[in-house]
Amino acid sequence: MEKIQHSFVDAFIFNEAKKGNHESGDSYHTVLTDDYFICSVADGLGSGPVARESSQVIPQILREYHHETIDQLMYRFNGLMLQKRGAAVAIFKVDFNKKTLEYSCVGNIRFYLYRKATDEIIYPLPVMGYLSGRPQKLRTQLYTYVEDDLFLIHSDGVDLRNPKAMMRKAAVPEQLYRDILASIQTGDDATFITGSLLK
Repeated sequence: MEKIQHSFVDAFIFNEAKKGNHESGDSYHTVLTDDYFICSVADGLGSGPVARESSQVIPQILREYHHETIDQLMYRFNGLMLQKRGAAVAIFKVDFNKKTLEYSCVGNIRFYLYRKATDEIIYPLPVMGYLSGRPQKLRTQLYTYVEDDLFLIHSDGVDLRNPKAMMRKAAVPEQLYRDILASIQTGDDATFITGSLLK
């Protein structure tokens, strides 16, 4: 378990390769500054080194260009997928000053935002397909958040029967992390990140 603990965000990260593989085809990367938090998860097509080569585009881009917009970053990800297998990619950016969360996804990465204050679950629909270097339409969505909103993002190697009920029950990200870990059986590369937006 990797932890991110900050005055504005608290998060817990799980990443594991498919049984029998030394390398996970899933990659994730986070960026944390005084003004924003960026989190991206990529699931390379297939498994092993070929899948990892595609998913590793994400940390490569984010280390250098994290100051850019979500759309600009997604187009950069897509551009580097040319000549590679391709990947499903989701990214979100939390702006601590504006109290907004911006989200974009192409492929089967799942994201949920649970607002405890109103018992509301936000589940943005992704664009179907995957990033492959070909021209790509995006559907970037912007939400406001309030203190203690809980988020969950996961690759398709994490099979959850009722993530909404789990989020309601857990209330805090570490408990949600432990509940998911206890419930999943991963026969594939698996990544999930649970977190709370604190202020």
